[in-house]
Amino acid sequence: MTTSPNALQRLVDRQEIQDALARYARGVDRGDWELVRSVYHPDAHDQHGSFNGGVDGLISWLTDRFEGVDNSVHFLGNCLIEPTGPDSAIVETYFVSARLTTKDPHRTIGDGDALSRQAWGRYVDHFTRRDTIWRIARRTVVVDGRFQSPALGGARTAEDSWGARNRTDPLHVARSAARLTS
Repeated sequence: MTTSPNALQRLVDRQEIQDALARYARGVDRGDWELVRSVYHPDAHDQHGSFNGGVDGLISWLTDRFEGVDNSVHFLGNCLIEPTGPDSAIVETYFVSARLTTKDPHRTIGDGDALSRQAWGRYVDHFTRRDTIWRIARRTVVVDGRFQSPALGGARTAEDSWGARNRTDPLHVARSAARLTS
C-alpha cells in the first residue's frame, strides 16, 4: 500500500489545526491571552456570545469576562475538519466549558461554596493557512446549552491541588523545568 504525498499533508494539516484548537483552550483556561491571540490571524473575526469583532476586542472581552474566575476548563470533543482548498478548511469542534468563581454579586452561595458557570456548544471555524501556519480567520461560537448554579463546597481550599490561571500553574512549572518556551 502506498500513501500519496497529498494524504500525508492532509494528516499534517489536520494535526496542526487540532493543535491550534488545543492552544486556544489552554490559553483561555490559563489566562494566557497571548497564546489565545496566536491562534487567530491578526485580521480574524470572532462572533462569540455578546462579542462580535476582531482579535484585540476579543482578548479585552475575554479578560473582562474571566475577571474573578478561580479556574476554567474547556474540554474539546468531536472535531470535524473539512478542507475547502489546500489552505482553507471549515472546522466544527464541540466544547464543554466550566468555570468556578466565589464572586457572587447576588449572594446566592454560602461560605466554602462557589458559583459554577457551564456551557456547551460548538466552535464553527474557518481556518486558513498563511505563511505555512494554520490559524482561525473567522469563528462563530454556537451555544447549545448553558447554566449557572451553586457549586457546594466548590471554593478553593488549602488541602487541594488547584490549577491557577497564571504562570504558577503546575503546567507552567513543568514546562519551565523541561525548558519549553512560550
